[in-house]
Amino acid sequence: MEEIYSRTNILLGKQNVDILKSKHIMVCGIGGVGSFVIEALARVGIGTLTIIDKDIVDITNINRQIIALQSTIGKDKVEVAKQRILEINSTIKVNSIKIDINKDNIKDLLNEKGIDYVVDCVDNIEAKIAIIENCNNENIKCISCMGTANKINPLDFKVDDIYKTYACPLAKILRKRLKQIGIKKQKVVFSIEESKKMSEEEKNIYGNNLGSVSFVPSCAGLVLASEVVKDILEINKNAHSK
Repeated sequence: MEEIYSRTNILLGKQNVDILKSKHIMVCGIGGVGSFVIEALARVGIGTLTIIDKDIVDITNINRQIIALQSTIGKDKVEVAKQRILEINSTIKVNSIKIDINKDNIKDLLNEKGIDYVVDCVDNIEAKIAIIENCNNENIKCISCMGTANKINPLDFKVDDIYKTYACPLAKILRKRLKQIGIKKQKVVFSIEESKKMSEEEKNIYGNNLGSVSFVPSCAGLVLASEVVKDILEINKNAHSK
């Protein structure tokens, strides 16, 4: 399997690729953002991946989720993702967990052996808070994705501490909640693009569903993966940390 990462060796160095092979990353939520996180982490050579999601693949996922195909509709996302990862590299250890993350189970989930980094791609604010708070308590590095729906410009994503975010409604809520529980810093990926406002007619047609397009959540996922790798390898040491 060494030839898989020959081009990565050129860029990062074989010693660094070997470091990545020794790492265990947990990805919470493998939808439009998270599916691209695990794709990138598998292709860069992370040795162990724990992937968590409660959902099955739906036809409406095809427009933005790399695991969503006509052939995977109705299947558990975590199992589809696991098979895809193993098709990329059969030596990767994949722990697939079909569960709805919440404050009652996150501590047990984080007790998976030797987790080095957690990537939060869930869209539920309570789950996000639980993930961040417990990672903070357990001193596990964590990066969190803010909102990617109703946006069209992938060039507007930024990486910074939660308390330096702006323009993102989800980040605003998270800032307030994390401050209330005493979390002093949290690395996030967020967009400075103003979300598309839905008309009353659109709300009547689509209800609470949000709009999305293939090239926005995917880019957020790739940015998240790049930050994980750079943090592990201590590339750009002056970048914002957890």
